Amino acid sequence: MSKVFITCALPYANGPCHLGHLRSTYIPADIYARYNRMKGRDVLMVCATDEHGTPIAVRAEQEGVPPKEIAGRYHDMIKHDLESCNISLDSFTRTTDPTHYEISQNFFLKLYEKGYIYEQVIKQPYCEKCNRFLPDRYVEGTCPHCGAEGARGDHCEACGRHLEPIQLVEPACLICNSKPEIRESKQYFFKLSHFQEDLQEWMENNHELPPNVKNYALQWLKEGLKDWILTRDMEWGIPVPLDDAEGKIIYVWGEAFLGYISSASQWSKRENKPWEDYWNDRAIHFIGKDIIYHHSIFWPALLMAYGCKLPSTIIAGEYLSLEGKKMSTSKNWVIWAEDFLKTFDADLLRYYLIANAPLTRDTDFSWDDFQRRVNDELADVLGNFLHRTFTFTHKFFDGKIPEPSKFDENDEEFEKRIKELPATVSDYIEKFKFREGLIEIIRLAKFANKYFNDKEPWKAVKTSKDEAANCLYLCNQLTKTLAVLLVPYIPEKTGEIFKVLGIDGEITWKDATVSLPAGMEIGKAKPIFKKIDDEIIEKEKNKLYESLEDVETMKDIITIDDFAKVDLRVGKIIGAESVKGSKNLLKLIVDIGSKKIQVVAGVAKKYSPEEVLNRKVIVVVNLEPAKLFGIKSEGMILATDDNMSLLTAEGADIGEQIK
Repeated sequence: MSKVFITCALPYANGPCHLGHLRSTYIPADIYARYNRMKGRDVLMVCATDEHGTPIAVRAEQEGVPPKEIAGRYHDMIKHDLESCNISLDSFTRTTDPTHYEISQNFFLKLYEKGYIYEQVIKQPYCEKCNRFLPDRYVEGTCPHCGAEGARGDHCEACGRHLEPIQLVEPACLICNSKPEIRESKQYFFKLSHFQEDLQEWMENNHELPPNVKNYALQWLKEGLKDWILTRDMEWGIPVPLDDAEGKIIYVWGEAFLGYISSASQWSKRENKPWEDYWNDRAIHFIGKDIIYHHSIFWPALLMAYGCKLPSTIIAGEYLSLEGKKMSTSKNWVIWAEDFLKTFDADLLRYYLIANAPLTRDTDFSWDDFQRRVNDELADVLGNFLHRTFTFTHKFFDGKIPEPSKFDENDEEFEKRIKELPATVSDYIEKFKFREGLIEIIRLAKFANKYFNDKEPWKAVKTSKDEAANCLYLCNQLTKTLAVLLVPYIPEKTGEIFKVLGIDGEITWKDATVSLPAGMEIGKAKPIFKKIDDEIIEKEKNKLYESLEDVETMKDIITIDDFAKVDLRVGKIIGAESVKGSKNLLKLIVDIGSKKIQVVAGVAKKYSPEEVLNRKVIVVVNLEPAKLFGIKSEGMILATDDNMSLLTAEGADIGEQIK
C-alpha cells in the first residue's frame, strides 16, 4: 500500500473561510484525499492555522487583547468552516502549539549550524513613542512607486509592489501615528541565493509540477534570487533560539511551512505512526495562487538546506472572483462559507466550485450560474436519472434489480460506457484534473437519460418485458457507478444514493466496477437534488449587492485633491429598466453630452423605470467600469443615503460639469 502526504495551505487566523479559499485549496485537496483513500492508499492530510505575524499582532494591540486570543477565535471559526464543507483532514492544529515551537526552533538551529543562516545589520523604522522597531505592517505611508497613500511596510495594495518599511514616503506608526526614525538592527538572513541552481534544476526536471506553478517560479529564478530576511523585532512569534537574539522572532514565512510537519507530528503521537513514512513516499501541497512563490522557491530551498526530500508536486488553485468583480473582504464583497451554508448544502458548493472551471484558471462565482448548474446538471440530469431509474424499478419490477437477457447494440454501447467511466475519471483525478473527471460523470448521466428515453421502458414493459428489464438493469448499474465515482466530489449526497441502493460500509474505487446482482432489492426513490427557486437566488443577490451599495455611498473621508479627481456631470436619463433578479437595481442609459453611458443604480426601491426617465441627474463619469448582477456599469448616479432620492439638476445643461 502506497502512502500519500497531503497538505492544505495554512489559513491565516485573522478571518473565517470564504469561497475563494475553498475553491483554490481545501475542496481540491479533499477530493484528492478521498479518492486516494478509495484507491487503497494510506493518506495523511494535514493543515493548521497560521497564527503568528504582524496582522494578528496589530489587531490584538488595537483590541487590547493577547494575540493568541485573536488567533484562537479564528481558529475555531476556520475549523468549523472546514468541517461544515466536509474537508476530511486527519490533523488540524495550530502554529501556537508547543510542538510547533519546538520543531521550528530546532529547524532554525540546524540551518544556523550548517551556515545557511547568517547575521546582518540593516536599517529599520523605530518608533520612539512606542519604544520599539516597527515590523512591516506596523508602519504605513505613501508608496514610493505609485504615490498611493496607506501603503503598508511590506506591500502596496494600489500597485501591488513588494515594499520594505524604510522605502515608504511619510511613514507613520500604525499604533500611535508618530513618525518613526531609522535605526540599525541586527537580523538573521537565509542564504536563498545559494540555492539558485539547485532550485532551477529541481524545477525544470520535475515533470509533475503544473505549468501555472513552474512558469511562475522560473520567472523568479530568471530574475535571480536574493537572500531572505528570516527574523523580525517583535514579541508575537517564535523566539529565535540563540543567546544573543533577545527580542527577535522567526519571520512567519520562516516557520509557517513547518505547520505541515508539526501538524503531522501531533497526528503521529495520537496514532503511533511515523509521519515521515508518508512524506518520504509522496508529498503534495495544495495552495492558492497567491503563495506560489513561497512554496515553489522559499520552502524547497529551506528543505534543501535542512536535507529533506522535496514535495512531489505543488497544486495551486487560481483566483475566484465574485459576480465579475474581484473579491474584497474590506468592502464586504465576499461570500463567507458559514453564510453560504446557512441556505445551501455543502455538496452543492463543492460541485459548483469544481465544475465551474479548471483549477489552473481564474474563474467567477455567479449566483445565476450557480443556480443554473444545480438545476440543470444536478437536478435535471443526475437527479432525474436516479429518480426515474429507482421509480420504474419499483413500479415494474417490485423494487428489485431485474434479470438481464440478450443485449441489443444500444444496450452494449451503454454497458461499455459504464464500464469505461471509472478508469476515465480515475485518470483525470490522478492528474489533478478534477473538473474534467466531473464533466465525464455528468456527460454519461446525460447519455443515460437519452438511453432511458429511447428505450421507453414504460412502454416496453407491456410489449417486451426483457427489453425493459435490460434497460433498468443497466440503469441501476450506472446509479451505483455514479455514486462511487462522485464520493470524492459530493460525499453527503452520494451517501443518500447508497442508502437507496441498500449499500453501507466502506466504499472503494473498485466498487464502481462491481455489478449489482439481479434480484437485489432497492429502496424507494427520494429526491436527492432539489431545484433552487428564483426567490432564493434573488435574496442572496440582494444581500450581496446591498453590502456593495453600502460601500459605494462614498462615506470615506477624502482630501481635496481626491475630490478634484472626481468628474461630476449633468446627465439625462434616456433609458431605464429593472434588473432581473434584483429589487434594488435599475439599468439606466444616461446621456452626458459627449456620449451615452450605462449605469446600474440602486434606486429601484424608490423609483420605477418610468419615474426616472428624462430626469437630469448628477453622475460620476470617471469611475472604473464594474459589473453589477453581471451588467456593466460605467458610472454612478448620486442619490441621498437614507431614502435614495436622486440628486437632480433640472435647470442645467446636459454634460455640464459640477464644480
